[in-house]
This record gives sequence, structure tokens and C-alpha cells, in this order.
Amino acid sequence: MPEVPPLPSVSSSSSGRYGRPILQQLRSQPMNLGNGLVPCKNTNFSGVLYPNLAQNRVVNLDAEPETEKKMLNRLQELEKQLLDDNEDEQGDDVSVITGSEWSDTIQNLISPSQKPISPSPTSSSPSSSSSSSSSVASPAPTCHKQSLMEAASAISEGKTEAAAEIINRLTQALNPKGNSEQRLIAYMTTALKSRLCPSGNPPPVAELYWKEHMSSMQMLYDHSVCFKLGFMAANIAIAEATSNANAGATLHVIDFNVGQGGQYHNLVQYLSMKPSKPAIVKITAVEDLGNGGEERLMLVKEKLSQLGDRVGISVRFNVVSQLKICDLTRESLGCDSDEVLAVNLAFNLHRMPDESVSTENPRDELLRRVKGLGPRVVTVVEQEMNCNTAPFVARVGECCAYYGALFDSLDSSLVKDNYSDRVKIEEGLSRKLANSVACEGRDRVERCEVFGKWRARMGMAGFALEPLSQNVTESLRAKLNSGTRVNPGFMVKEENGGACFGWMGRTLTVASAWR
Repeated sequence: MPEVPPLPSVSSSSSGRYGRPILQQLRSQPMNLGNGLVPCKNTNFSGVLYPNLAQNRVVNLDAEPETEKKMLNRLQELEKQLLDDNEDEQGDDVSVITGSEWSDTIQNLISPSQKPISPSPTSSSPSSSSSSSSSVASPAPTCHKQSLMEAASAISEGKTEAAAEIINRLTQALNPKGNSEQRLIAYMTTALKSRLCPSGNPPPVAELYWKEHMSSMQMLYDHSVCFKLGFMAANIAIAEATSNANAGATLHVIDFNVGQGGQYHNLVQYLSMKPSKPAIVKITAVEDLGNGGEERLMLVKEKLSQLGDRVGISVRFNVVSQLKICDLTRESLGCDSDEVLAVNLAFNLHRMPDESVSTENPRDELLRRVKGLGPRVVTVVEQEMNCNTAPFVARVGECCAYYGALFDSLDSSLVKDNYSDRVKIEEGLSRKLANSVACEGRDRVERCEVFGKWRARMGMAGFALEPLSQNVTESLRAKLNSGTRVNPGFMVKEENGGACFGWMGRTLTVASAWR
């Protein structure tokens, strides 16, 4: 993977953004591993043995017959073949040896007259028919994932040495330039290293607000089918909210994470094709101008204005900075009484701390303030993963499953020669993943929830779900199938009033509308 250029330091002016985590001195703080505080030490991830392997058992060889010595040596060699990794042979076609196969193998060792069973299911291939001394089968990806979960369990139980042993073996077997599953294992292993010893492997916190990370996320939005469709669903819901407004009315959209403005390019173009398009579209970005934000937002304003001139809609882009949640009012946001007001919360709420982080609960406070604005519609688009209040081990499993599906979907939607884009997108996703796994408290910025929890939270804030019409899912499904590189693995469906977008049966994003 290409070397990432050094990132700039965080601007001090960015500290006023609400919801921004308080940076802790990870290098000097003890780490909570689940069973109390365990001081972090310089863990050595080399030369570690597994306690459960035969080669670690204490055996009095002198007291055993010669045949038993041979049996033990063969069993040790078999275990080595099962657990050692060879990147050149690693692939999806390698499976885990089952309990029955393991039992049969031991029986073969005990009965020298029987032919030993090969530990590799790829033995019929030409490469695996060669001598075992020149080629050793890699552990299956499933075996790696199991090791990740074992390491997470050890960390949760405060068994730092056992966790270090497992992580060391995983590190030796990593292939960060392999297929999507192998890359996922590499990112997850790095995240667990950061969790185990943050002083030696600092997890990403401030990096989630840097310009480079925002650029990576914009590329994700541009290339990921599930994220693009989520934005489209929000745009359709906003456009439908204005369909009953007076001809030539003003549409005013409040957004707390405009990014590079890609969603609003599509919204303005979509509105321009409607018979009763609004005469004016106002977009108010509630943003922090630190860390290059002012330059980025000026560029967004310029491009949107030029687009509006081409399609016959007056686009007015405003920025409100350093605005506290308690000060969110129609007046502070420049709302007029005759406007159709919409609030867009796309991929924004999961970064707001909730009651599990702070008694102030900025997440619910923001929703109550938004409700007080009296908007015609509020759109919510979020990743479908349970990584907020889930226990640590469950969170690791959820991240492994979610990001595994997302990496697979990206491989299917990116052209083969678009290597640099994929690398940059995955760098951004790896920061999100590592933050979810390695951080706690305010340092854990990534706190995604599933749609059922968002429904409950929105309901408590006074919102009522506006089920997206059948036209929304049908039009998005048609959009999905209209491309030249259609992959049947993607799905679009309506479920519980939300529009769900996923890959191979796994929902990755959900869009919903509220009043």
C-alpha cells in the first residue's frame, strides 16, 4: 500500500465544533480493558507461542516409545501447517479443518497403516501436490477472523499477554495488498493493536477531522453504490416535501456536514427537472471553518452558484460557524417564515456523543433543537451497524462483518485499474474502523447505530416517521440497474419505513424521512 504523506497538525480553531472528542493523552493513560484498568506496557509482538498448541505442551519424550515420538512430531507438523501463513497461497478457497477432520487425522497418526489425511482441501491442485517442505497451506480467512475474535475476547478479559500472542501471529500472516478479506484482516489487526497498547499504536481520533480524511470520505460517497443511493433517497424525500408548496417557493435546506457539496449538486439538478421547481434554493451549512473549512466551503458555494445559473434556479449558499447546539433557532439560521424548511442529517448523527458519553447528550439535544425549527422534512442517512453501546467483543464482530461486506462491494463497483482511489477510500474506512474498535469515551467518534435505534431516538425527540413512497425505492432500484457495470450483489428494499441499500444480503446504509 502506498505510503501516506504526513498529515498537517489540527488547527486550534477547530476545537469549538460541538461533538468533537476531547483528546486524551493516550501515551500516558491506563487502558480500560473491560475488567478494570490495566496499565499499558510496551508489548512485544514477536516470538510469541500459542498456549494451546502441541509444541507448547510439556511432554517427557524420553519416557515415550519411539512410535509415540513420531506421532507427536507429525502432529506438531500438522498444527504448524494449519496455523502458519503463506501469502502466495492464501485465498478464499482454503477452508478451516473441521472437528471431525481433526479427529480423523489424529486417528490416522495413531494408526500408521492408514494413509494420513491432507490438512489442505486444495490438495487436488497442482501446487498443493508438491512437497510440503516447499509449500505450506495458509490458514483460511475464517480462521483469521476467529483469531481476531479470540484476541478481542482476551483484551476484554484483561488477558494482555494472550491477546499479544494472537495479534503477533496475525501480524506475521497479514497481507494488506491481498483480496478484500485479507485487507480487512490487516486493518482489524492494526485496530486491535491500538486497543491493546495505544501508546505504541495511537488510534485515530483527531485524524477523523483532517482534510485528508474528509477527502477519503467524499471518494467513498462518490464510488460506493450504497452511500450514493442513500444520498439520492434523501434528495428525493426533500424534493417530495416541496412538491405541495406554492410554485416558485423557496426551499431552505439546513445541513450539518456539507462536505464537498456533492449531494446538493444532485439535488439542484433533480429539482430543475421537476415541473414545479423552486425559484430559490437556500443551503445553510452549519460548519467549523477550521482546518481548511473556509476554503472548501467557498469552492462549494462557487460551484453550486454556477450550477444554479445553468439550470435556472437561484442557489444561495450560506455558512453559519461556531454555533452551539443551544443556539440553534430559525433566527440564527436565517430562516424566513414563508420558506419550505428541510434539515438534512446524512452521515452526521453517528458522530455526535450521546447519553453513553456525556450527560449533556449532544445527540438528542441536536434532534430536539431541529424539531423546534419546525421543518417540513428531516432526512436521516446512516450506516447500518450496531457499534455505539454494544460490548467491545460484539463491536469487533460487528465491524468485521460490516466492513467486510463494504470492502467487497467496493471491489465490485470500482474498475480494476482504479487502484489509487480504492486505497485512499480504504485508508479513510480504516480510520473509522480503528476508532470504533480502539477508542472509548469521547475519543470514540464513530458511534453508529441500527435503524431500529434511530427510530426510537427520533421518536423520543418528537418526530414521526414519514415512510418513503414506493416511487422512491422503485426509482432507486431503476437507477441501480441502469449502469453499465450492474452487479446483482447490490440490493434496494423498503423496510420499516426506511430505504435500505446493501450488498449480498447485508444492509449497509438506511435512509429515512421524518416530520
